[in-house]
Amino acid sequence: MEVKTISTTFHVANIEELSEEDRMLVEKAISQTEISYAPYSHFHVGAAVRLDNGVVLGGCNQENAAFGVSMCAERSALFAAGANYPDVAVNSVAIAARDASGLLAEPVSPCGVCRQAMVETESRYGKPLHILLYGTRHTFVINGISSLMPLAFSTF
Repeated sequence: MEVKTISTTFHVANIEELSEEDRMLVEKAISQTEISYAPYSHFHVGAAVRLDNGVVLGGCNQENAAFGVSMCAERSALFAAGANYPDVAVNSVAIAARDASGLLAEPVSPCGVCRQAMVETESRYGKPLHILLYGTRHTFVINGISSLMPLAFSTF
């Protein structure tokens, strides 16, 4: 049996090191955490996407007592972009989260379902996503979902 290794590379930045455009996207994601609906988990996630035309859309998690019909923040934002601007590529996504104590110090990573939605977004528009995972201590800057989902399911 052969052993293979998968590794990933990403940048770790302070919020001040981000471009103004990226800081604004992170701030939109943070603001979305304040309007999420999370009465069960009390874990509020916000996301924001920036499109190639400069439009920024937000999304936040929406829980339901039947958890299977809940919606994560990342998919909420990505699907809003696809529904409202189907011919405009998503180029960036920012994600932030808070719990009862406030914004998380460490960046939160998207769940597997959201990662797969990001794979599909990259496939749809033929370009990698610029991903910002925000935490109050630092932000992870990731270029392309393959860094988070190296063995992604794809029919392409």
